Amino acid sequence: MLKLWDTRPVVGIVLFPLVEVLDFAGPYEVFACAADARGKELFRVHTLAAAGEVACRGGLKVRPDYSLEKAPGLDLIIVPGGPGARQPRKQKPVIDFLRERAQSPAHIASACTGSFLLAAAGLLDGLEATTHGARLGELAKAFPRVKVKAQKIVDQGRVITAGGVSSGIDLALHLLEKYYGPEARAREAKRLEGPWQ
Repeated sequence: MLKLWDTRPVVGIVLFPLVEVLDFAGPYEVFACAADARGKELFRVHTLAAAGEVACRGGLKVRPDYSLEKAPGLDLIIVPGGPGARQPRKQKPVIDFLRERAQSPAHIASACTGSFLLAAAGLLDGLEATTHGARLGELAKAFPRVKVKAQKIVDQGRVITAGGVSSGIDLALHLLEKYYGPEARAREAKRLEGPWQ
């Protein structure tokens, strides 16, 4: 378990065109609702994007809390996947943001194909990582310096990747435990009332 901050850790969820809705909405739900035994919220969570509005996969439009340029200090950065994540050349602002924030002590994590953006930013070079099961070979071919693993979550310390569309919830629960311990994770998993443990 990590040392707890005097203030709640700040989470930034990065959005971009054609982001997968569940990839960011699942983690958002966990981080925004996770609370201690007295009901005190454990995180502050914000959405970030290069544009003032993001058209997600399926057409949902989201207005982020902050632009990437004006994002606050972050303890944890979540990068979801989606068709847009597999087009890193079109996501230069996101990649530049990740490279810049990699110089800070923030944890950086991806859900599903968000790992393609982490890899494009050079954050997975020499590390083990995962992605959606149908995209493992594609990730390995596009980024040969990444040690691609067929796992649900690959935790490399500061950089964590999760595979699959619904993996964002697993990822958020994993990070919740990393910050606050197994009791906090169990409490939130019970609230979600799903297959998460």
